[in-house]
Amino acid sequence: MEFFREAVPKVSRVAILQNPNNQNHARVLREAEGSARALRMHLLILNARSASDIDTAFVAMATKRVDGVLILRDALFATQAARIAALAVKGKLPTMHGFPAAAEAGVLLAYGTSTRDSFRRAATYVDKIFKGAKPADLPVEQPTKFDLVINLKTAKTIGLTIPQTMVLQADKVIE
Repeated sequence: MEFFREAVPKVSRVAILQNPNNQNHARVLREAEGSARALRMHLLILNARSASDIDTAFVAMATKRVDGVLILRDALFATQAARIAALAVKGKLPTMHGFPAAAEAGVLLAYGTSTRDSFRRAATYVDKIFKGAKPADLPVEQPTKFDLVINLKTAKTIGLTIPQTMVLQADKVIE
């Protein structure tokens, strides 16, 4: 929420696109609600279980006049990133996605665990298992590397200027 506010200072009514079938989303929504209160943002929680639900959610966003969209991490939203980006651009809505790769599909901002780092860490586990380690004996690790990706082409298309301080923080900038 803080990255979103930094990128789009006037954002106040944010739609959160979540998949109610994703068990992780309940926790993330609680955290988002706390952040939104602290930043004086109003949230509109919209559910999408399928690609057609995404279209319905964007119709609701237009009706409710939201001025930004936060897309939670979910396999459906990862595979539909280009569709989500196109709908958002059509509605001139800034978007922030939980998968960094979504910025390549046209989402304005993406922030989440580094896929490259996660795969690298997974490879070390595979190596340990091949060398005889028992999977049950290996520690569970939390991600430590997060990527911020900014799509300046999308920003220009929807008429936004991303602050230079934020551009400098980004791990990747799409121009």
